[in-house]
This record gives sequence, structure tokens and C-alpha cells, in this order.
Amino acid sequence: MPLVAGRCALLFVDTQNYNCRPDGGQYRDLSAKELERTYGYFFATLYHVAVPNWIKLQTAFRAAGIEVLYTVIQSLTADGRDRSLDYKISGFHIPPNSDDSRVIDALEPGPDEMVIPKTSSSVFISTNIDYVLRNLGVASLVVAGVLTDQCIDSTLRDACDLGYLVSVVTDACATLTRERHESSLRNNAGYARQISTEALVAEVAALTAAQSI
Repeated sequence: MPLVAGRCALLFVDTQNYNCRPDGGQYRDLSAKELERTYGYFFATLYHVAVPNWIKLQTAFRAAGIEVLYTVIQSLTADGRDRSLDYKISGFHIPPNSDDSRVIDALEPGPDEMVIPKTSSSVFISTNIDYVLRNLGVASLVVAGVLTDQCIDSTLRDACDLGYLVSVVTDACATLTRERHESSLRNNAGYARQISTEALVAEVAALTAAQSI
């Protein structure tokens, strides 16, 4: 479904220092060789494709006056006792106000843009984002970020089941391999509209032009 004019929001998922920088906390114990072997494809895709497209989306949505939100993996407590069982088992603990919890510099949130910490794969499980989006009058939710087959996958399925018209920006998401990325998109074809950055930016521009007439 196309975007509903005046009732849209863009959500960036986990676009933070912890996992979107080679020196982020997720990779600190890895050697350069291990980092390249395991995450080489991810970072190449992230920096050459996803991040430039994130910036294009952020710029277009801001220019159109559409809400831009961010969710980051972050515990609410210093010791992470509030984390989900999955995050405790997986070892995901990012303390509040840490460098790892911050959105990457290239995508720095504006002074009045919301950053919502989460401790689950889907932001809808461990936060009040559904309440916030409904207060904002959002009907159309656009999702971009990482990882395609994990937190993006969970978020867009939950958003769909909660009654949002979901669009996932296929070239503004990334994961560890091309196969995983494409497989996730195939599996989610029935849950969300799949659209490219270029096409979505054009759609936002057309909405803005129509509203100014």
C-alpha cells in the first residue's frame, strides 16, 4: 500500500555504534582477520549501500515534515537486569548513555526526533512505540536498518499484525550475507510492501507536491 498522506513515519532500526561501526562493542573481541571473515560482506554493504540510502531517506522525510524515529539496542539499567532473556543469553548489554547506544554520526537524530531503546528483536515487544505511533496518528510505517533477517524481520511482522501499513526499504537494510538478506525479503513479501530508496523518495516528493497544491 502507498503511504497515507499526513499519517506516515520512518523508523530506523538499530542504526547505532554498537553494531554499525567496526570498532563497536559487538566486535571488540575480534581480530581484524575474524572481523573481515565474518562481517566483511555486512560492512561493505552497510557503508556502500545502506548508510547512503539511510541518509537519503532521512533527508527526504525530514524535508517533507514526516516523523523520523530511531530504535537502538539499549538496556534501561546499568547492569542490564531489565533485558530480555534472549538478550541475556546472547550477551547483548548496552548501558544507557554509552557510546555503543548512540545512533551513528552519519544519521544523527535531530533535536526533536525520538530515539527509543529496546531489549528485544522487535521494538514493539519491549517499548511503548505502538502507543507513541498511534498518538502521532501514524498509519503508514516505513522500516529501514539492520539486520534484515532479525530485528527488521521481527519489527515489520509485528507492525503488520498491529494494523500498520508497512513498507520495508529493501536497499536500506543489511545483514551478514546476500543470501540471508534475500531470503528474509522473500519470506516477508506478504507482510510488507517492498520498495527501493529511489522509489520511496520519489513517492515522498510526490506526496509533498500534492499537499502544497
